[in-house]
Amino acid sequence: ELVVQFQVLNQSCQCLAWKPCPVGVWGAESQHVVAGYSDGTIRVFSISRTEMELKMHPHSAALTAIAYSTDGEMILSGGKDGLVAVSSPHTGMTIHVLNDHKGSPITALQCTRKQYHDFGVEGGELWLASSSDRRVSVWASDWLKNKCELLDWLSFPAPAGPKGLDLPPSLAAFCPWEHGALVYVGFGMQEEALFYSLRKKQVVRKVSLPAFATSLSLSPAAPFMALGFGARLLRLQPCPAGDPQDYPGHDDTVQLCRFAPSGHRLLTASHSAVLVWEL
Repeated sequence: ELVVQFQVLNQSCQCLAWKPCPVGVWGAESQHVVAGYSDGTIRVFSISRTEMELKMHPHSAALTAIAYSTDGEMILSGGKDGLVAVSSPHTGMTIHVLNDHKGSPITALQCTRKQYHDFGVEGGELWLASSSDRRVSVWASDWLKNKCELLDWLSFPAPAGPKGLDLPPSLAAFCPWEHGALVYVGFGMQEEALFYSLRKKQVVRKVSLPAFATSLSLSPAAPFMALGFGARLLRLQPCPAGDPQDYPGHDDTVQLCRFAPSGHRLLTASHSAVLVWEL
């Protein structure tokens, strides 16, 4: 059933994220959603109070990706112009604007917890940004100390793209079951998913795919990847090896895959359908 609905007139919502629950609070349900819009604004909505709590305008271009920091204290947003902003939902102020990806739309943002000593840099959090020109930046941050340090910069080669055709998105995600690794899919020399080690600073494994992926999600509970494709196909891929399972059922390109935090369910979306899968 539809529980609550927020409407913003004359703007399209391009991306959204749930605020993470506080660490150690079992069974707590997040009550805040942040959404990014086509006019460059960000809005924070309270589910329990059914109202908009905050509106910020850190971008001059449409938003294409948004994420909360792991503690929910910061909002990271990426725009069509490649700028990444770090804003505080408490003050409404934008603290950092990073222009390393400038000129290429941000396709993914993700944060993960890390320990100070993991990579020899200060900060309690790692986060990544990927852009449509097949580049991924990885950062270490300490939000309390206002620190943001570039840890790694990945650039993936590709043949000259066909003119006038939409290329598949460049997507990256930290690997929940493989410490210090991230997974990348995108237009490239081969149709594959790449596992990159932040420690070794190299691609350590490749998984062949039937086509270039259009969406990606990694299970937080078990070593599985969910991948969506243009041919209305959803693939569940065990890692590091194993036979993939393919599922039809979508009416168009699988634009979104997202595992639930428990890992027991998977949500996928195509042109006009949202599907929920039991795993």
